[in-house]
Amino acid sequence: MTREQAVAEAASLQEIRQRIWDAFRRWGYLQADLDPLGDLAPSPVPELEISGADAEAARRVYCGTIGAEFMHLPDRARRLWVQERMESETDAAEPDRARILNLLVRAEVFEHVLQTRYLGTKRYSLEGEAALLPLLDSILRAAADQGAETGMLAMSHRGRLNVMVHIVGRAAAEVFARFEDVDPRSVLGSGDVKYHLGATGVFHAAGGREVQIHLVSNPSHLEAVDPVIMGRTRAKQIRRGERGRSEVLAITMHGDAAFAGQGICAETLNMTDLPGYTVGGGINIIVNNLIGFTTPPREGVSSRFSSDLAKRIPVPIFHVNAEDPEAVVRVGRIALDYRYTFGTSAVIDLIGYRRHGHSEVDDPTITQPLRYRKIEAHPPLWKMYAEKTGADGEPIVKRVHEELDAAQREAREIEERPPMRRLPRYWNHYRGGYYDPSFEMDTAISAETLAAIGQSLVNYPAGFHIHPKVKKLLEQRADMAAGKRPLDYGMTEALAFGSLLQQGVPVRLSGQDSRRGTFNQRHAALIDIESEEEYVALQHLSPDQAWCEIYNSPLSEAAVLGYEYGFSRDYPEALVLWEAQFGDFANGAQVIIDQFIAASEDKWKLLSGIVMLLPHAYEGQGPEHSSARIERFLELAARDSIQICQPSTAAQYFHLLRRQALRAWRKPLIVATPKGMLRNPAASSPIAALARGRFQTVIPDEGGGSADRVLIGTGKIGHELRAERKRRGETSPAIVMLEQMYPFPHAELSAEMDRHAHAREFVWIQEEPGNMGARSFVMPEIERLARGRAVLSVNRSESSSPATGSTRAHEMEQKTLLALAFRDSETETNG
Repeated sequence: MTREQAVAEAASLQEIRQRIWDAFRRWGYLQADLDPLGDLAPSPVPELEISGADAEAARRVYCGTIGAEFMHLPDRARRLWVQERMESETDAAEPDRARILNLLVRAEVFEHVLQTRYLGTKRYSLEGEAALLPLLDSILRAAADQGAETGMLAMSHRGRLNVMVHIVGRAAAEVFARFEDVDPRSVLGSGDVKYHLGATGVFHAAGGREVQIHLVSNPSHLEAVDPVIMGRTRAKQIRRGERGRSEVLAITMHGDAAFAGQGICAETLNMTDLPGYTVGGGINIIVNNLIGFTTPPREGVSSRFSSDLAKRIPVPIFHVNAEDPEAVVRVGRIALDYRYTFGTSAVIDLIGYRRHGHSEVDDPTITQPLRYRKIEAHPPLWKMYAEKTGADGEPIVKRVHEELDAAQREAREIEERPPMRRLPRYWNHYRGGYYDPSFEMDTAISAETLAAIGQSLVNYPAGFHIHPKVKKLLEQRADMAAGKRPLDYGMTEALAFGSLLQQGVPVRLSGQDSRRGTFNQRHAALIDIESEEEYVALQHLSPDQAWCEIYNSPLSEAAVLGYEYGFSRDYPEALVLWEAQFGDFANGAQVIIDQFIAASEDKWKLLSGIVMLLPHAYEGQGPEHSSARIERFLELAARDSIQICQPSTAAQYFHLLRRQALRAWRKPLIVATPKGMLRNPAASSPIAALARGRFQTVIPDEGGGSADRVLIGTGKIGHELRAERKRRGETSPAIVMLEQMYPFPHAELSAEMDRHAHAREFVWIQEEPGNMGARSFVMPEIERLARGRAVLSVNRSESSSPATGSTRAHEMEQKTLLALAFRDSETETNG
């Protein structure tokens, strides 16, 4: 054989070898040994029906207890990185087996103690997935090596109590105290079940390093917490500056059925690498029991793996058999290192089983009899691992039992449920609870300061090619800042933001098309029409101003609102806003509204100052572009939990935003913002209105006398009533604007109603149907203040749909409302 032939043959053999290895790199995970019970059988893969030394070597790497999906990554450098780590002998080196065994014993004994001593209570056991503890331990230890100082954890209820004790570092007695249910009177009407609660603690890594752990509170809407933890992580990272992404890590744990089935997972994954939302990558762990309550994968997941959803983004997925703890620990470190190397996420699919039913009071043998026969005969993981490694686990079992016995005795002596978390110091200045008038403060800014800010807002760099329409808008705003024309909502919002930034208050706003604004009202980011470079004037007001972020969001409501809620939780001193494209679309985020925004203080004693901007008005645009569903927010309002406002003028909007940012009273603010009234002269304000006073919860009638009839409304309808009264050339009835619907301004409205001592009746008027809007909420309040005088209402007829889709029908309905308000007919509805 010639030298050339030998080289050619070697090259051919190398090519064959490369093809063999590439086949296993691409398809090996389909034949990996991943299911401890053997129900997830390997898939037939013709490309892997090969033999020989290379095939067997590749099979050991890619078809063992780790199945890696990474060949779909478009970046070759990332594929090679995963390939090298999977094929490296160093990565497969012997781990700390004593540490692994200790965690496995603790996981299982803790669950066993809870099961025997609190029989019949729900705890959502980790048994069958005990390897989650070594996995989290591996990730956090590796993160500490990379400089992490804070770990943000999110998970649903399965295994949560176990993680609280063994990873977060809470005392077992604190958990047991919640099973003892001490002092129930302290939480009557509030609080939450133990497996939803958040916790903070310290994880102790090697070398004396500590990682502060925050386990985020989570409702039974299993994946609703996904965007919340990302927003919280981003806020903490921004606090830390340049090293924020290295020092703060997010770890999100999912159930297999929920990961595949809950849409908010896909929404949150989509935010992974978006500039406005990225946290430099997180670790997503699917705690995969191969069942969802009673539903097997064949009925709940269309693909082979529930993790297949994650393939919509370029991240690696590591499937691992939960009964190979050493493989689990290895995967944890690989995933963590990938995150720090490439600044993006990784997914771990931890495949185990669920030893008991969905909860411990449920009998799974009814729906999965064959699987649960296998599980019943299956030994605990710690015993299997101890036997495999030749270790004796019994001394550890004895020691852990003694520790838990002492913890239970301690729990019985606890008189109050101890809080399992400590709020960061940046919450010290803020408070919740009931409203007190002492919280109020002036929000005015001098005309000179407003003019200076306004001038900065209309400036842009020399040589910047601005769109002619936007240039005209900026010229108009320059006139507004100079006091030459009234200010519209867009300008007063910019002035509110700008003045807060100058006072050191950061501003973050995101929403669909929010940089320009759905209605062309904002233009926070100017676009060079020749280069598409951007310029955000609010970021260039002065060298010492606070930071400002304004982002267009992905086309999502639930995930983005959840993200901004999370951000507000860890940046209370910032004004954090989410804007719906139309207020109607907020119902796409109803879970976030119900479970977090409205109820987090009541359930978890956690505050938020999130602002929701919801465009709302009946203008003939149909059922999905008319109503922010104010009635739904009012239904959620109790114990001063939220604020619900509809500012009827540009100045009111200015003062409302500043009040929200500057008051120490931290409550979510729901704002029904205008659409057609954004530039309407009737709703515009002189610059002097920003230079005096504060937000008015009630705007009195413009007249000075006492009227015999008083119309009370909120938002656009008030302006239409005033215009109609002017058209008629009348001074009566009086027209009162209710600017804040909750907390209800009893004193302010009572004072205005008392001013009209001769009024025979008070009429609530709204654009919404009678079963919607504020009617059901405000009518009893007005009746209480009317002191026996008649209280009536005018509204559209009750309907299951908010508004008509016909423009002509809308116009007819609106004329009818005004006619009824001015008593052109005696068909008012008795309140």
